[in-house]
Formats: sequence, structure tokens, C-alpha cells
Amino acid sequence: MKEIKVGLVGAGRMGSFHGTSIARKVYGASLVAIADPVPGAAERLASELGAAKTYTSPEEMFHDPEVDAVVIAAPARSHAKLVIAAAKAGKAVFCEKPMAVTLEEADAAIAAAKEANVALQVGFNRRFASGFKSARDNIVEGRIGTPQLLRSLTRDPGLGDPTPIPEWTIFLETLIHDFDTLLYLNPGAKPTEVYAVADALVRPDFKDKGLLDTAVVTIKFDNGAIATAEANFQAVYGYDVRGEVFGSAGMVTAGSVQQTNMTRYTADGISTDTYRKDTELLHDAYVAELTSFVDSVRSGNKPDVTGEDARNALAIALACIKSVQARQPVKLEEVEMAKSVQS
Repeated sequence: MKEIKVGLVGAGRMGSFHGTSIARKVYGASLVAIADPVPGAAERLASELGAAKTYTSPEEMFHDPEVDAVVIAAPARSHAKLVIAAAKAGKAVFCEKPMAVTLEEADAAIAAAKEANVALQVGFNRRFASGFKSARDNIVEGRIGTPQLLRSLTRDPGLGDPTPIPEWTIFLETLIHDFDTLLYLNPGAKPTEVYAVADALVRPDFKDKGLLDTAVVTIKFDNGAIATAEANFQAVYGYDVRGEVFGSAGMVTAGSVQQTNMTRYTADGISTDTYRKDTELLHDAYVAELTSFVDSVRSGNKPDVTGEDARNALAIALACIKSVQARQPVKLEEVEMAKSVQS
């Protein structure tokens, strides 16, 4: 079996996690290089994980002939540029979500990968979580009938320093997971209209600076289904990711905040242990998505989560931003029309 040699872009929290997975948990892959513009960051992680090469320039690493594929875990606003550069250098690309923050960027990234004939996979990890995958299988098999009501939520366990968080993060970087989940759990359906409400309830003092930390979104689909997505940046009880699809013949649910099905009964009451990090709650899904990517690179098969999938979720996120600004529902076609006018 051919070993896939991987270069990592980003040595921060998520980059370190993905790097560890490639180096130690993904069969048939090896971590050969790490790039990070912060002085010393790549070297420190490379020393820990045994990567032979380090770079301060991702573009320089993209032209390393020993690198077959790259994993991009850099800040979100740089993703599209890095995807395009890596694809033009002939490297298969795994990119953390979001792949892009505008439809123009998304289209350019997709086009670059297609022109270079390289794999492009995006990190929507819930598709690889066993509960969500099983829910999708049940829906596809028709076991709950026609989907009518869908729900997806993300609640982060704690909001740290809000100063560096970019505007519209709640839609572009958090709820974009939920938008992809709802598309995944309503297969074949297309979103037609979005209505979003958002506010700063965790840190009201940052509202004037553009940070919205709480949001609820309603999405209408062309198959008649109605979905809701919600997010909050401070769930004091733990990292909380769940989904639900109610259909004409039943219902499926997926996700849990609990570490195990253990319940503790003491004088303090009834309680259970919960996860505090996304990389703990969704650990196996994170590893599975990278395994899927490496398998796709080796086999030449279509990735399980494509650039087009990322674009579809992004279109909903952009419609949400427009809806909050206008304080009214927004049709998805309006987002596409605005893109056409700009281009």
C-alpha cells in the first residue's frame, strides 16, 4: 500500500490535533512537513511528532516534491487562498471548515482543485460521527418516512477572550457545521429561504464590536421540510453537539454531551460527566475524516465531503448574515444573485 506523505499548515490547537492524528492514528499516512508563519511553532510541533521538515511559508511547502497532500488548519480567513495555492502546486487538499468565506472564493477553490485534478475535502466532521452517520443511513433507507422537521445545534463550553474573534464567526465558523449537518440529514433537498436572529447574550459588551455569540436560524427546504439551527458560545455544562430529524414515520436523534452512559447518584443529586472540548467529543470523527481523505488520495475516489458541499453550507451562512442585517427572511437565490452581480 502506498504511503501518503502529508504536509500540515498550522501548528495551533487544531493543527496540532490533526498533525497528531496523521502521525500516529491514520493508517497509511505519514506527517513529513509542517508549515506555520509563527517563528518556532512548526519546529516545536515537528519535534514532538517526528516531522522531518518545517517551513514558515506554506507556499514553499506546497512545492516540496516529497509532499503528496496537505492538511490546512490555519485561520479561517486564509483557507481559500491556501487551498488554491496547494491545488495549483498539485497537492491533494484537506481543509478545515470553512473552505472559504465568500462564494467567489469557494468557486475559485473548487475550480483550482478541478483544474489540477486533485482531491479537495473539507472538514465537516459530524458526517463521520457514528451517530450522525447512522441517522443519515436511516433517513436514506426511508425508516422515518419523509423528513419534516430538522434540528441541529452547537454549544461551545466557554467563551474565552472575544477580542480576536472575527465578525460573523457564529455563522461562518460555528453554525456552518450545523448547516452542513442539516443538508447531510435531508439528502437531495435544497434550502430555499433562511431567517436568522442573532445577538450578544454571553458578552453584550462586545456587540458593538461585531461579536454575536447566540443565534437561531430557520431554514426552509424545497422538499417542504423546515429546519432550525442554533448556537451559543457558552454552555457551562460542556461541549454540546446534537441533531434531530422528525419524519412522517418516526424520528432519529444523534449526538450527546455525555462522555459515557454512566450516571452518578450522590447526595449532590444526579449527574454525569461531560466533554469540555470538541476534539474530545468528536475525537473519533476527526480521525475518521482524515482517514477518509488519505484513502481518497490513494484510491483516486471522490472525497466524502467535497468543495461543493462546503459551498452549499457557506451559501446558507451568507444568507444568515444578510438576514440578520435586513431583519427579514432571505431567499438563497438572492445570495447567488448578489454573487453574480459582484463578479
